Amino acid sequence: MLNTVDILIIALYLITVIVIGLVLRKKAQRSKDDYLLGGNSIPWYMLGLSNASGMFDISGTIWLVTLMFVYGIKSAWIPWLWPVFNQIFLMVYLSKWLRRSNATTGAEWIGTRFGFQKGAKLSHLVVVVFALILCLGYLAYGFIGLGKFIEIFIPWEIVSNYIPFSISPEFIPHFYGIVFTLFAVFYSLLGGMSGIVWADVVQFAIMTVSALVIGYLGFIAIGNSTLNVPDGWTSPFFGWELNMNWTEIIPEVNNKIKEDGFSLFTIFFMMMVFKGVLVSVAGPAPNYDMQKILSTKSATDASKMSGFVSVVLMPIRYLMIAGFAALALIYYEKLDLMNAAGNIDFELILPTAIKQFAPVGLLGLLLAGLIAAFMSTFAGTLNAAQAYLVNDIYLKYKNPNASAKQIKNMNYATGILVVVVSIILGLFAKDVNSVLQWIVSVLYGSYVSANILKWHWWRFNGEGFFWGMVSGMLAAAIVPELFPNVLGLYLFPILLIASLIGSIIGTYSAPATDEDVLKSFYKNVRPWGFWKPIHNKVVAENPSIKKNKDFGLDMFNVSVGIIAQTALVILPMYIVFRQGTPIIISIAIIIICSYLLKRFWWNKLNEQLD
Repeated sequence: MLNTVDILIIALYLITVIVIGLVLRKKAQRSKDDYLLGGNSIPWYMLGLSNASGMFDISGTIWLVTLMFVYGIKSAWIPWLWPVFNQIFLMVYLSKWLRRSNATTGAEWIGTRFGFQKGAKLSHLVVVVFALILCLGYLAYGFIGLGKFIEIFIPWEIVSNYIPFSISPEFIPHFYGIVFTLFAVFYSLLGGMSGIVWADVVQFAIMTVSALVIGYLGFIAIGNSTLNVPDGWTSPFFGWELNMNWTEIIPEVNNKIKEDGFSLFTIFFMMMVFKGVLVSVAGPAPNYDMQKILSTKSATDASKMSGFVSVVLMPIRYLMIAGFAALALIYYEKLDLMNAAGNIDFELILPTAIKQFAPVGLLGLLLAGLIAAFMSTFAGTLNAAQAYLVNDIYLKYKNPNASAKQIKNMNYATGILVVVVSIILGLFAKDVNSVLQWIVSVLYGSYVSANILKWHWWRFNGEGFFWGMVSGMLAAAIVPELFPNVLGLYLFPILLIASLIGSIIGTYSAPATDEDVLKSFYKNVRPWGFWKPIHNKVVAENPSIKKNKDFGLDMFNVSVGIIAQTALVILPMYIVFRQGTPIIISIAIIIICSYLLKRFWWNKLNEQLD
C-alpha cells in the first residue's frame, strides 16, 4: 500500500511531464522537423540521456534482475541476445553513416540509397510496414506490463471506490496502463521530440537517484549477511556447460535454468555473438533509437550520442539490478514469488523486492521512475510511428505540399490513431500475444541480410532489399514450425541464409540502382565495403574524394568499446557484492579502454567527413 508521500512523488512527476508538453508545444509546431526531430537542435548528450532513458524499461529491468539472481555475474553476457553491444557499432561508425543521409526516418533513408524507382518503392513499403508493426507491438504490450506492475502497489479495491464504473478483474491492468498511457500521449503529442527528450532527462534523473539508493541497500545487506550462492556465481567465466547447481540452496532455480536453455553455455554464447555481430552490422531497426540518431545536429554528434548511451546507462542500471538481486538473495524467504497458478515465478523478484524493501519516499521515487521508464519507451515509439505515417505515407503519397498547420494536425491525428489501435490490440492481448510475438520475431529474422548488404555492396538494389526481407519473413514463418523445440537463437543461421538467397536473387532480377543515386549516397555517407566501381566514378569527377580505409580501425574500436561496455556492466555488480580484486581489475580495464577510445576514436571524429 502506497504512503501519502509516495503518492505525492508520483503525482509531482506526472504534473512535471504535463508542464513539459505545454511549454514545448509551440516549438514543436514550427515545422515537421521540429516536431519529429526537435529541429536537429538538441544537444547530443541530451539525446543520449533520452535514449538511455528509453532503454531503462520495466520489462527489461525485471528480466535482468531475474537473470542476475539466477546466473550471477555470468548474467552480464546474456543481454548480448538483443544485442546490447549494437550501441558500440553505432558509436564507432554506423550512427555517423546514418546521420549523413539527412533523412527524417529510416524509410526516407531508402530513397537516398535506392532512389525512387519500382524497387525503391517496394523497399520503402517494406520498411514502413516493418516499422509500424514493430511500433504497434511495443505499444500494445508495454502498457499491459506497466498495468500489471502498478496493480501490485495500488490495489484495485482502493481505486474502485473512486471510479464510477466497474471493470472485470482481467482488465484491471489494462485500465492502469491506459491511464498512464494518456499522460505519455499528452507530452509526446504536444511537445514532439523535444518534449520526449526533456521528459526522458527527468526520468533518468529519478532512476539515477533510485539506483544509487537500491545499490547502497544491497551493498549494506551483503556486508551484514552471508551470501549463499552456487560455486562460480561470482565469476564471469564459464566452461562448456554452465555447471551452476542450486539444489542445496533454492532447488526451483535449476528448473528455471533448464527452461531458459542456457546449460550448454559455450554453444549458446558463440551463437549469441555470431547473431549479435551481424544484427549490429545491419544497423538500427526503424524505431526510437534511429529517430534519436537522425535528430542529432551532425554526424559527429550522432556518434557521440550513441557512445554516451552506454556510459550513462550501464553503470546506473546495473547498480539497481545488482542491488535488487542482493536484497533478493539475502532475504529470499521474505519474498512472495508465487504466481496465480501457484508456481514460483522468479520474474516477480523485482516488484516484490520493491514492495518489501523500499522505504517510504524511495518507493514513490522508484514507482515514478519505472512509470517514467514505460512512458519514455512509449513516447519514443509513438514518435517513431508518427514519423513513418506522416513523413512516409501522408507527405510522400497524399499531400506533398502540406502546410505547417496541416502537418501539425496530421501529427496529432496519427498519434491518436496509433494509440487507439495499440490499446485495442492490448485489450485482446491474451488472444493475439502469440501472433504479435511471431510477427516481431519474423520481422527481426528478415532484417539482417538485406540491411547488411545495403551498406556494403554497391550492386545491391531495391528489389534485392525487398525480396531479401520477404524471403526472410517466409523462412521465419516456416522454420520455427518445423523445429518447435529448438531455441529460436539456433535457427538464426537458417533464416540468415534464406534471406541472403532472396537478397541476391532479387538483386540480379533487376538493373542496378541509378548511378547518380549511388554516387550521391557514396559521397555523403562514405561507407567501406564493395564500392570500387562507384568510388572510381566519383573520384573521376572529384579527385579530392578519398576512399574510406577505416575498416580495420573501426573494428579495433568496436572491440575495445565492447570490452569497455562489458566492464561497465560488471563493475557495479562487483561493487554491490563487495568483490575487491575484481573491482580493481574492472576499473583498470575501463581506464585502458577509455584511453584507447579517446586516442583512436574520439580524437579522430572531427578528422572524418561530417
